[in-house]
Amino acid sequence: MATSVTTESTTLESESSVAPDGIVTAADLLKLTEDGQRYELIEGEVRAMSPAGNKHGKIAMALGFRPAAFVQEHKLGAVCAAETGFLIQQDPDTVRDPDVTFVTQTRIDEVGPVDGYWTGDPDIVAEVVSPNDRFSDTEQKALSWLKAGSKIVWGVDPAQAHVTEYRGVSEILVLSSEENLTASQLLPGWEVTIAELFV
Repeated sequence: MATSVTTESTTLESESSVAPDGIVTAADLLKLTEDGQRYELIEGEVRAMSPAGNKHGKIAMALGFRPAAFVQEHKLGAVCAAETGFLIQQDPDTVRDPDVTFVTQTRIDEVGPVDGYWTGDPDIVAEVVSPNDRFSDTEQKALSWLKAGSKIVWGVDPAQAHVTEYRGVSEILVLSSEENLTASQLLPGWEVTIAELFV
């Protein structure tokens, strides 16, 4: 029997089984995404997401494209684009889909092929800050990635033309457009001048 799952803006019909208390699982979410809408799951609650604006999309593409060829050439792992879900918490489930991610080849080999959401954190996360995003929300999301196990989180801010790099709760750097973005332990030899992301 179909079960309705309601978000603030959308009511969805799912053939999966939703718990009596309204908690949605990652498996439920995977079926909901078949309607073409983009969602995240935060502690069992479905949240519909609006499509990104043009500038946001261009910057996310630039940030994903630049390391992707390097990663493929050196067989370092995989760079994933937006709408790739990561199951970073279970019971209740949390599935997030950042703008760009990187997972090392070592971890890919350990896990093997994945048809659904990747269970666990990406090693690197990049999120493009939207005009309506509050700094506190952006920082909270970055810290939640670190808590889940990510090594580096980049918050790319088009309005300020800088990148906030999170490597730990007390290890946060704001990098100007003239500086280089690097990840020497995970992507040895790769770098990009931050200004190139905003062209």
